Amino acid sequence: MSQTVDRALSILPLLAEGPAGLEQVATRLGVHKSTAMRLLRTLHEHGLVYRQEDQRYRLGARLFALAQEAVENLDIREIAHPHLVKLNEATGHTVHLAVYEEKEVLYIDKVESRYPVRMYSRIGKPVAITVAAVAKLLLADLPEPERRAVAERLDYPTYTPRSTPNADAFLKELAKVREQGWATDLGGHEESINCIGAPIRDASGRTVAAASLSAPNVVVSADELLALFPQLRRTAEAISDDYSGRTHPT
Repeated sequence: MSQTVDRALSILPLLAEGPAGLEQVATRLGVHKSTAMRLLRTLHEHGLVYRQEDQRYRLGARLFALAQEAVENLDIREIAHPHLVKLNEATGHTVHLAVYEEKEVLYIDKVESRYPVRMYSRIGKPVAITVAAVAKLLLADLPEPERRAVAERLDYPTYTPRSTPNADAFLKELAKVREQGWATDLGGHEESINCIGAPIRDASGRTVAAASLSAPNVVVSADELLALFPQLRRTAEAISDDYSGRTHPT
């Protein structure tokens, strides 16, 4: 039975390359045409493949519907949390997870640092969108017209002398973030707090969330925090792999 399932599932990536005839499927699987036909018929009955008028087979609409349903039911927070905890345990610093929803960037998870100094950020609360590393990552991934529209409608509070002053400066920063694939907030919201962020991407490469590592100057310097970026990036990549259903090194 397991061999039959394996053969049937092997047909799907073949058809993902484009429509294929019975002989092509049989050859690829290394089976007799009758066996290939039986597998294709079963997949067709479940809507996973479709038989065209030219007698070739392609992926069926049911497969795409299942994939879409699976994506919609993914809980990025649940997937990310174990990884965020490991990063926190390895570094000792505060770890955040954020998403872009309804024109706001919101923290949806937080793992506190192990030292007495605590950050005021709270799960479910909007971030300081013009300075936060996670916000820069999420907005940088938007299409250019939408990115510009968002930047132009925002206010630009002067939290510190390092805060983003205006829309032009913000757009330049987003362009930089988009190119380099990571972001920072080095005293832009609170002079004593530094933060680095990395994107979490779905299977298409779209940024669906952002993870960050934050620490006060009294604990580590900005340079010392930046030196931890490879760990943050690996964490974000592991979350992306789990979210997309890809395998990743342990």
